[in-house]
Amino acid sequence: MRKIAGAAVLTAVEMRAAEAGAFDRGDDAVAMMQRAGHACAAAVGRLSAGAEVLVLCGPGNNGGDGYVIAASLAAAGQPVRVAALGAPNTDTAVQARTGWHRPVEALGEAFPAPVLVDALFGIGISCPLDDTVVAALSRLGEAARLTIAVDLPSGVDSDSGARLGCPAPVDLTLALGALKPAHLLQPAAALCGTVRLLDIGVDASATAQVIGPPTLPEPGPQSHKFNRGMVAVVRGRMAGAAELCATAAMHAGAGYVALLGASMPGAPHALVRRRLDDEALADRRIAALVVGPGLGRDDDMRALVERALASEHALVIDGDALHLVTPEQLRTRGGQIILTPHAGEFEALFGRSDGSKLDRARAAANASGATVVFKGPDTVIAAPDGRTRLAPAANNWLSTAGSGDVLAGAIASCLAAGLDPLAAAAAGVWLHGEAARRCGAAFIADDLARALTQARAALT
Repeated sequence: MRKIAGAAVLTAVEMRAAEAGAFDRGDDAVAMMQRAGHACAAAVGRLSAGAEVLVLCGPGNNGGDGYVIAASLAAAGQPVRVAALGAPNTDTAVQARTGWHRPVEALGEAFPAPVLVDALFGIGISCPLDDTVVAALSRLGEAARLTIAVDLPSGVDSDSGARLGCPAPVDLTLALGALKPAHLLQPAAALCGTVRLLDIGVDASATAQVIGPPTLPEPGPQSHKFNRGMVAVVRGRMAGAAELCATAAMHAGAGYVALLGASMPGAPHALVRRRLDDEALADRRIAALVVGPGLGRDDDMRALVERALASEHALVIDGDALHLVTPEQLRTRGGQIILTPHAGEFEALFGRSDGSKLDRARAAANASGATVVFKGPDTVIAAPDGRTRLAPAANNWLSTAGSGDVLAGAIASCLAAGLDPLAAAAAGVWLHGEAARRCGAAFIADDLARALTQARAALT
């Protein structure tokens, strides 16, 4: 059982393909189910501290895992009962059922236990839960002191993270073999509790991964302010947003940060103020140029965005600037571009879609040729080549004005340090989340920007 940083994220189809690959290498479904069940049982046994466990088994392979869990716990002397929704309906689940030699209770009639294990559906559900199942899960979950889901809480869509009916939240989810999008996408992620990964012997390599602590370059004896990375931030109508962004870039590790345009008193003395003119925009020392925070959306600002696009710099495009460009324009421009839209900005730029957030981010990156940071209560980062990174749940206090400006500055700092756009975006998102964790509660964006120093120092 390990933490999820860096883990592969597989859709249901990809997970089944990974399992099929294991079968092609001489493994079999029964052996894999046994490994999964025994790994879950070991985790449940450690966490339950000898308390009675009630395992809920569904008719498919998730239920088969449940029977193996129950049999393994019983063999170890743990008090355990099984309640089932119905008879197993897959060959491997039928075989797993034969290993449980004790009574099986009906789900709707089962008595509660201190520890509840949900092995009803996992990734194998695509329609809303029946009301009787919802009622049973709620009743038994509310009576338990610890609730654990096998692979996924019953009642969420594995690929989109959507609720299928009214699923009950759990305290811990044991992901089998790989993370699934629902472990990271809302609203499902909020139902999963703590997520931990169990190895079941499949090759879980994937183009999608969970972000983790990044590897960032450290200054050495030959370092100076420019080779550590120069970030320039374009100031727009709201100076405070651009100054927050610039401050964040400094605290995230940039060696030199310039604010292009007039600055208000109170900005850090280390922030260089320069006129916003063609000479400043053409400065070849700029390693990352940020345009958009507090920019405004009038014709003058549209012309300013076009001037930024005409430069040869790597770009971070945020905020209002996302309303002033098109995917076609970005693809034609090319080069290193990172977009940081929230949901409203994303729809303004790429339109609406019924696809999952993961699918939409990938489609947007492909359409624009840019790396897309689709931010929000869940954050998906997609590169044009299909590589994707997903962020685990962050501090809910990030829902404060200016936090997006801070994120843009953190990403720009990482981009200026020489990371490729996907790595820079993922590193900036990680630093942003770590800074928020260190701030705790009721912080403002200014606090968040300053806390990037401690978040950056945590990597050394």
